[in-house]
Amino acid sequence: MTTVPDPGDPGERDPGLARERTQLAWVRTAISFAAVGGVVLKHEVFPGLVILALTPLLWYLGRMTLGRPERLRLMSASIVAVALVALVVSFT
Repeated sequence: MTTVPDPGDPGERDPGLARERTQLAWVRTAISFAAVGGVVLKHEVFPGLVILALTPLLWYLGRMTLGRPERLRLMSASIVAVALVALVVSFT
């Protein structure tokens, strides 16, 4: 009789993969911002430049190592700043 491994067993999980997936998600978001910034830049110069200026910030956030409280605060503040800038750009 075979036993099915318990998914809650700490020996069965690889915490490193979750961190890599999170970093890749941030990189995908930065690439998306660059693409959207390029499209917006064709129609409106200032909002397109603002979106393109945020792209390196998002890429840097994706490269940061998660798990330290001071970096989590920096990431949270950056997310709020990006959201506020996106909100302002959407109303211009």
